[in-house]
Amino acid sequence: MAGYFITLEGGEGAGKSTAITTIREWLTTAGKTFVLTREPGGTPPAERIRELLLDPATGELAPLTELLLMFAARNENLQQIIRPALAAGKVVVSDRFTDASMAYQGGGRGLGRVPVERLAELVHGDIRPDLTLLLDVPVDVGLDRIGERAAGPDRFEQTRPEFLERVRAAYLEQAEREPQRFAVIDASLGLEAVSKRIRSVLEERLA
Repeated sequence: MAGYFITLEGGEGAGKSTAITTIREWLTTAGKTFVLTREPGGTPPAERIRELLLDPATGELAPLTELLLMFAARNENLQQIIRPALAAGKVVVSDRFTDASMAYQGGGRGLGRVPVERLAELVHGDIRPDLTLLLDVPVDVGLDRIGERAAGPDRFEQTRPEFLERVRAAYLEQAEREPQRFAVIDASLGLEAVSKRIRSVLEERLA
């Protein structure tokens, strides 16, 4: 029995942590067997790559270096968590996946689609998300939310607004390319409105 692969995407300050909680609660109530993971990260080696990528002390990286690190972590996550869980018929929920690379490195860093698509084919050509929830929020709103956090901004959150605008545009372009896979959610709304929309999409796709 094949599993079901859900990915959660969005720019900085989109509210993904709250969305993950909503998804977890819905899947639990629905009696689904599921696995949660995140990118970069999910496994001990991939979490170490995550620390490098998010640490402001890392400083500037060449865009291709950043992309390759993302896919190195992704490959570990796929091998150790995502592939086995899908093969066991479970629902897999990943906080970010390759659409994030298309948005951040392809769009934000200016690498374009081609290198991301080539690496995606190499690393997971046989696996694509069944459903992608895209939390869309204006960049200024997302930055305001980040500013309210107790923890300081990470390496990506410290980037200039122009970079984040390119990230948002790349995400929305992805959603336009694959409307059957993407569910775009207005994350500038209140928490309950966003959670309600997420639950509605899950009901439609999984119930």
